[in-house]
Amino acid sequence: MSIVVGYVATPEGRAALDAAVAESRMRSLPVLLVASLGPDGDAGGRAALEDELAEVGRRLEAEGVPHEVRVMEGGDVADDLISTAESTGAALVVLGLRRRSPVGKLILGVNAQRVLFDAPCPVLTAKPSA
Repeated sequence: MSIVVGYVATPEGRAALDAAVAESRMRSLPVLLVASLGPDGDAGGRAALEDELAEVGRRLEAEGVPHEVRVMEGGDVADDLISTAESTGAALVVLGLRRRSPVGKLILGVNAQRVLFDAPCPVLTAKPSA
């Protein structure tokens, strides 16, 4: 079992990672960080992502958080998170959400919505601090 976290190098992704680390400590479970390179992922984007993930890995290691990093290529972000959660028997999926206007709150992002509805385990959402 693990805590699967969808990661992107944004404030929302960092908020999700922070929440996953807190859950990891409470549950004594490792963090499985999933970063998706969309179908149009170029070499420059991949290099920047790998640099970011290396930094995240160093941070988690320094904090003593057991973790694994998976880079998924060419797939759909929601499918990547759902399939990873299914194949690993995840205890929890953590997503970062961006702040939305009052009208925007009626419409949840399509990827987040799919993960919330289709994940085989509970889903925790996190927003960055104001």
